[in-house]
Amino acid sequence: MHPNDNVSDGQPELPVEAAEAGEHPEAAEPAVAVKRRPRGRTALIIAAAAVLGIAGGIATGYGVQAGRAPTPLAALSQPGLAYPAKALPAGEVPDPLPASQDRRVRTDGDLRKLIVPRPKGWQEDKRLAALTQNGWLGVENYALDFESEDYMFSDLLDQGIRRVAGAAWKKGEFRSGTVCLVQFRSGAAAAAHAEDQRSYMPKERSAGNDGTAIKGSTEGRYYLFPARHEAGYLPFYQARAIFSRGDVMVDIHIYDSAPISKRDIRTLAERQLERL
Repeated sequence: MHPNDNVSDGQPELPVEAAEAGEHPEAAEPAVAVKRRPRGRTALIIAAAAVLGIAGGIATGYGVQAGRAPTPLAALSQPGLAYPAKALPAGEVPDPLPASQDRRVRTDGDLRKLIVPRPKGWQEDKRLAALTQNGWLGVENYALDFESEDYMFSDLLDQGIRRVAGAAWKKGEFRSGTVCLVQFRSGAAAAAHAEDQRSYMPKERSAGNDGTAIKGSTEGRYYLFPARHEAGYLPFYQARAIFSRGDVMVDIHIYDSAPISKRDIRTLAERQLERL
């Protein structure tokens, strides 16, 4: 219907041309226009009815609940939820994994002993070792190596970081290296932290490449960074290896003023992987 259509005797009004032609003489008389009901008024009436209905429902429900007898709460301790519900017979209980196969037993000990031995020709770097406490690195000190220290510190705590063991070495006048074993309360968190670090390695401000896979690791990679040159300073070279094993994330760095070969970082990463 046209917005201005009129209704007469329940039938739609014919076009003006048809009325003038006398096709339906009874429709020629003027009809009374029907106005639409304002929407605002209708909505107000419906809203008022809804409020009254809700108020009435709350009052009725409160009255019913108040008249009921108190129901005791369930016990907080529910032994029936234990798994398995019944202990297995003595002959069916599986033997515990030997220490050689149980990674948790291996890493629950002194994590510092799992750091790869210092390579031949290297010495302890006392300047970097000052950040550690007898081989243990505080979470706040580990977070210092990242651009956003506050965010990394908070993120590590959220992921359930457990402890960090670290070592720092030097070779000659300019070469230095660090190894950090970052242990979490779950293997998923360790793998996630490793993946987070690898995710930005291909960017230009980092290594600028996809790295090379570490043999024996499903996702570990090592990277050679392009040399950084700054007027008045020696060139700066860097290599990094990142992988995880169980609940431990491994972060290895080598720094030097001379080029670092792939063999240097790869060998150190593979030896550390074997230790875990």
